[in-house]
Amino acid sequence: MDHIVTVQDVVTAFEPWMEPTDAELDAIERELPVILADVDLLDAQIVTLDRTPTELDARRIRRARRRALAARVALVNRAAGASLPGGAA
Repeated sequence: MDHIVTVQDVVTAFEPWMEPTDAELDAIERELPVILADVDLLDAQIVTLDRTPTELDARRIRRARRRALAARVALVNRAAGASLPGGAA
């Protein structure tokens, strides 16, 4: 009788070189405000999935959406400012 097995090394492969690099960790750290703002927006939207949103819910979603957008704008502005050589003209 032949046994059907998975190749365990392929399924659960883990090598030290698979760890995130310092550059990847730095990128995650830079994007963390955007990630947290998106989580807040999702939380606000999840609350309203099973009921009709109240005015308070709508305000919470609008505020969370504005915070998420502001976090994205700040991230883009930081990236653009870091990549531009020189100073203000």
